[in-house]
Amino acid sequence: MARNPINWLLGLLSLDIGIDLGTANTLVYVRGKGIVINEPSWVAVEKKTRRPLAIGVEAKELVGRTPTNILAVRPLRDGVISEFEITQAMLEYFIGKAHEQSIVPIPRPRVVVGIPSGVTEVEKKAVYDASLAAGAREAFLIEEPMAAAIGAGMPVGEARGSMIVDIGGGTTEIALFSMGGIVLGRSLRVAGDEMDQDIINYARNKYNLAIGERMAERVKMTIGSAYSLREERSVTLRGRNLITGLPEAIEISSIEVREALSGSVGTILEALRETIDETPPELIADLMDSGICLAGGGGMLLGLSDRIENEVKIRTWIAEDPLTCVARGAGQILEDLDNLKRFLVGLERGSTQATRR
Repeated sequence: MARNPINWLLGLLSLDIGIDLGTANTLVYVRGKGIVINEPSWVAVEKKTRRPLAIGVEAKELVGRTPTNILAVRPLRDGVISEFEITQAMLEYFIGKAHEQSIVPIPRPRVVVGIPSGVTEVEKKAVYDASLAAGAREAFLIEEPMAAAIGAGMPVGEARGSMIVDIGGGTTEIALFSMGGIVLGRSLRVAGDEMDQDIINYARNKYNLAIGERMAERVKMTIGSAYSLREERSVTLRGRNLITGLPEAIEISSIEVREALSGSVGTILEALRETIDETPPELIADLMDSGICLAGGGGMLLGLSDRIENEVKIRTWIAEDPLTCVARGAGQILEDLDNLKRFLVGLERGSTQATRR
């Protein structure tokens, strides 16, 4: 059958874009160029009209510093859309920013978006509709653990087991793969944001100190850990004393931060143990050879790989550039349309196996 020359030309000129629409950060992969955007998923809006005033890095700089008529919000919570119109505006901004790099920016792009494996059909449709409303010609949805595994170079299409633990901002995705599909999976709403909140609560309960999300995130990234460190560290917490109402700074150690994070880390480990407990023996044997891959920003938590190895007795390794695994995986799928179609069939089969907490 003859190929339509107009569609063929549009395919050459338009962009193919892979998007990791994360709760904390949004990454955009452009076919042939790699990752061109990596910005926080924050939007500053006017309170009355909900009109976006700043998006991405500029919006995050305003967190906790806005006047009363402006709100800095994250339109995604726990990996799903909570503010549809604001998410649409954010997607439109990022897609437009990626399109600026195209020689011929007229055709609308084809977009692949990563979503948590445990989302409902309504939540899937919200992401799909937002992508089309933001200017996409076509929109496809890819489960984040599958995209992360592909981006990490794991052999998901082979007849042997491989496992990934993708810890993002809003969700933690645990998935066991074989033959191009998800055999077992867990999707937890416990991840980086929950860890930040743990630190905020710890500072409030132990030191009567109110700190912000950005301070908590900085502490987590600097000295947060899941396992004893060779050299324990400390950092200064700055906030407002809840008793005096005055500014205060205290020193907090990595031991204390580890104690604060123990609840969230323990929840993730328990879900991982349950997944391994349900894994068929043949695939367990494969995992003992291939190990467990950590991806996402939370996967870089100090000592987490050592803690998992100690708990489940399986070698655990961190993916190369774990923050970008989902976006790179979506981009690799876009490199070949046939692979994309084959993958989408596998996605429909595998998504029924994921459970959500």
